[in-house]
Amino acid sequence: MMDWTDRHCRYLHRLLSHRALLYTEMVTAPALVRGGALHLLDFHAAEHPVALQLGGSDPRELAQAARLGAGAGYDEINLNIGCPSDRVQSGTFGAILMKQPGLVADCVAAMQEAVSVPVTVKCRIGVDDQDAQEVLPEFIARVASTGCERFIIHARKAWLQGLSPKENRDIPPLDYDLVMQMKGLFPALHLSVNGGITTLEQAQAFLDAGLDGVMVGRAAYHQPWDILARADARIYGEDRPTPEPEDIALAMIPYIEAHLASGGRLHQVTRHMLGLFAGRAGARLWRRVLSEGASQAGADSELIHAALDRVAGAQAAVSMS
Repeated sequence: MMDWTDRHCRYLHRLLSHRALLYTEMVTAPALVRGGALHLLDFHAAEHPVALQLGGSDPRELAQAARLGAGAGYDEINLNIGCPSDRVQSGTFGAILMKQPGLVADCVAAMQEAVSVPVTVKCRIGVDDQDAQEVLPEFIARVASTGCERFIIHARKAWLQGLSPKENRDIPPLDYDLVMQMKGLFPALHLSVNGGITTLEQAQAFLDAGLDGVMVGRAAYHQPWDILARADARIYGEDRPTPEPEDIALAMIPYIEAHLASGGRLHQVTRHMLGLFAGRAGARLWRRVLSEGASQAGADSELIHAALDRVAGAQAAVSMS
């Protein structure tokens, strides 16, 4: 979710769900440690619980980055061993590290020694021509030997040659059965599944089958109300009213105004709100008003009201027909 789940996105998602654990986009350890890009650690206090996702392959550097993240207040530090993009391959981190479980274990051990918050790992079931049935349990066992107790497993291989990052999200077949087998082999570990999950009903089925968690990425981004707004009641059993998209849009206005007052631009926030009405009457108008207006000079929170008016008009037309 690089370039997607930034702090503005996460603030919106927290308004939708009080309980879901939110993850940052992947931040590279070199950017923090060598580049001094500490602004990448910025987040709003309302985002808790929130995890910092790191990329890297140098144990000492990752330990220092983890220490910076814990110092900034993150509730969890996650090491990404799943991203297949060219950018991460060239830096020898991400999914390519599935081939080096010993190095991953060293990285995780160093990170755990540096911080008191949980250190977790997000991985694939394997890469390229590896035999996932052999590689995945060996990988988990090696990394878990450091004391790491939480793994998020993307149930696809990553093909590092021949497939783009987008194709790696769709083309390699999903092997949910293998992830379930890992729970049988490692019952004491907290194992979550990721990949291809688009509904809360799917998520609940995995939980009912014995997995400890479910990570939802792009579906939660593109259909945030369907996934996140309903999650507290459907997954966590909370007895509270589910907020409507209109409520969330209005609740974003004080945040937007504070962002504008600090010198930010409207589109930096509203680009994450485009899917708020997905599947509802007026969704296309909502997207159009925000997409066309948010980058205009002087655009402010009044654009939210204008977009909501268009949505209300579309919904009224549907109810009259």
